[in-house]
Amino acid sequence: MIYLHNKVIHSRINQELESLKARGNSHRDVLEITYSDSTLKHIGLMEYHTDTDVVITNTRGDILISSAKVNGGMNKILAKNIPQVPRKGMVLQSSWKDERYIATVTPFISDKEKKGYVYMFKDTRDVEDLIAQLNRHFLFATALLLLFMLITIYFLSKALTRPLISMKEATTKLSKGNFSVAVPVRSHDELGELAQSIQSLANELNYLKKERNEFLASISHELRTPLTYIKGYADITRRKDLDASERTRYLEIIHDESERLNRLLDELFNMARMDVNTFTISKEIVQLFSFLQNIHEKVLPAFANERIQLNLECKDDLFIDIDPSRFEQVILNLLDNALKYSNEYTVTTIKATECNGWISISIIDQGVGIPPEDVPHIFDRLYRVEKSRARDTGGFGLGLSIVKQLVEIQGGTISVKSNLEQGTCFTITFKEKTNEDSSSG
Repeated sequence: MIYLHNKVIHSRINQELESLKARGNSHRDVLEITYSDSTLKHIGLMEYHTDTDVVITNTRGDILISSAKVNGGMNKILAKNIPQVPRKGMVLQSSWKDERYIATVTPFISDKEKKGYVYMFKDTRDVEDLIAQLNRHFLFATALLLLFMLITIYFLSKALTRPLISMKEATTKLSKGNFSVAVPVRSHDELGELAQSIQSLANELNYLKKERNEFLASISHELRTPLTYIKGYADITRRKDLDASERTRYLEIIHDESERLNRLLDELFNMARMDVNTFTISKEIVQLFSFLQNIHEKVLPAFANERIQLNLECKDDLFIDIDPSRFEQVILNLLDNALKYSNEYTVTTIKATECNGWISISIIDQGVGIPPEDVPHIFDRLYRVEKSRARDTGGFGLGLSIVKQLVEIQGGTISVKSNLEQGTCFTITFKEKTNEDSSSG
C-alpha cells in the first residue's frame, strides 16, 4: 500500500506538471500566431479564473503580463538562470513539499523582436489538498483491506486449527490407550495426509489391542484345556479302587496332554524368539530335489495311511539358499495341514518350478479349502478357521504364523490360494541360486 501510495502521488504530480506545460505550450501557440497587448491581456484573464497562474516575460526578464500579483515564491522561480529551453517546454520546479509553487516554462518567438517565456505556476497548497484527499482514500482502503484480512485470517486460522485440535485430541486419547478414535479427513493436502496417518495409526493400534486381547484369551484357552485334562485324570488315577488297565489308559491321556502342552510352549517360545530377533538361522545352498525327496519319503507313510496320494514334481538342477532344518519345519507344517484337511483318495502335490531366476515351491492339496473371508487372516497368530477349536483337528493356530515368519526370515515370501471343496495351494518363493553359487559357497 505504501508503494502504491507513493506511485499514485508521483504519477499525480507528473500529471499536474504535464498539464502546466501543456497550458504553457497552448499560450505559446496563441502568442506566436497573434502577438499583441490584447492577446497578452486575454491570456492573463483566462488564467485569472483558474487554479493556475501565468507570467509572460521577454528575453530580458521583464514581465509583460501576469494573471496574479507576482510574489516572492514566483520571483524566486523567475530569477532562476534558465538554460536553453526546448520548444516543448520544461519543468522548472517539481518539489511540491518544500516550495510554494510547482512551475514550468515554455519559450515563444513571434518575430525577431517579440521573444520571451511563458511561465506557468500552480500553488502547492492545491496539490497538498489533492494529496490529502488521496491520503484519505488510501487510509480508508487500507483500513478496509486490513479488516478483510483480519476476517480472512480469522476464518483461515479456524479452518486450519480445527483439524489440528481434532488431531491433538485424537493423539491425547491414543496416549491414554483409547484407540477407537476417528479423525475426519477434510482435505487432500498435508493436513489431510497427517489426519489420515493418525487415523491409520489409531486403526493399527486398535487392531493390535484387539489382537493382543484375543491372543491372551486364546493362550489361556489353549493352556487351560490340557491342564484341565491333566488335573482331572491325575485325580482319577489317585483312586485306590482303579484297576491297572484303566490307570494305564488315564496315564496315557495325561502323557498325551503333557506332550500337547509342551508343543504349545515350544511354539510360543519360538515365536517369542522370532519377535525379538534372537532366532538363529544357519543358511546354506542346498539342492532342492534331494531336499524335497527326503521330506517326501519321510511323510509318505502318513499320507498312505490316510489313502491320500502324495506326489513330488521337481527338477534336479534347482538350488536355493535356506536353513535346511528350519525350512523342513515349514514344509512339514504345510504338509501336515494338507493331511488334516484332505479326504481319502485325493492328491497332494509338492511342486517346485523356476521362472526368471525365482523358485516357487507349492504345496497343493484337494482338501476342503478355506472360506474366502478367512484367507486374509490365515497367517495371523492363533487364528483358526474352526472357531470352535475342535481338538480332533489339532493345532493351536500358531503353525502358519510361524511358517510365515520362518519363510520371511530366510528371505522368501509365502502366499495362499484356496477354493472351498476344491483345495488349497500354499506357494513359497525364493531367489534361485545357481550351481556356481553352490560351488563357491
